Amino acid sequence: MKNVVITGTSRGIGFELAKQFAENGHNVLAISRNTKALLEVNNKNITVISVDISKETDLKKATNYIAEHWKHVDILINNAGKLINKPFTDLTSNDFLEVYKVNVFAVAELTKLLIPFLKQGSHVVTVSSMGGIQGSLKFPGLAAYSSAKGAVITLSELLAEEYKEKQIAFNVLALGAVQTEMLEEAFPGYKAPLSAKEMADYIFNFSLTGNKFYNGKVLQVSSTNP
Repeated sequence: MKNVVITGTSRGIGFELAKQFAENGHNVLAISRNTKALLEVNNKNITVISVDISKETDLKKATNYIAEHWKHVDILINNAGKLINKPFTDLTSNDFLEVYKVNVFAVAELTKLLIPFLKQGSHVVTVSSMGGIQGSLKFPGLAAYSSAKGAVITLSELLAEEYKEKQIAFNVLALGAVQTEMLEEAFPGYKAPLSAKEMADYIFNFSLTGNKFYNGKVLQVSSTNP
């Protein structure tokens, strides 16, 4: 049984991941602003906390729970994401800031808060995007999103190096298109080749075993370009 922290669990991949870990007997701390969907699942292995991860004070709700009930964390999955689709000249500084708050700053802050609870053999998995991979096909309108996803890749590589002596593994999964609500909102009518459940299956298995084979790596999880 693992103690698993997952962000962005109100829908899509995060929601499916929380259910899958819980159904397989693991303890899940599900972090998202909207808690309704997972509360309705009513699985005893899932603890749902309403957190706005863009606010540092909110993130401490998670560490307070862990300190009181778990004492350690085996897996952290940085899954939450924010996407704004606008032409570059329409993007404001605030647009960039809002995207970076969720996709980069919150990842850094939550990881920092959980470092004391991550022991030898722990695995931090950050969900990025093919749009953040150098040389990949890029989509117009995603300057803020894709650049943030590139930044979090470099962050994970750095953390893998910094904490390798403590044997905490940091890896990134750069996902291609997945049929989620976020994708539909950004690209109405676009049909992705994979469902949220299918991608959650992959991330579930990688989170449990990937740190035996990888550290500081970026795996491109896409059957298409991107």
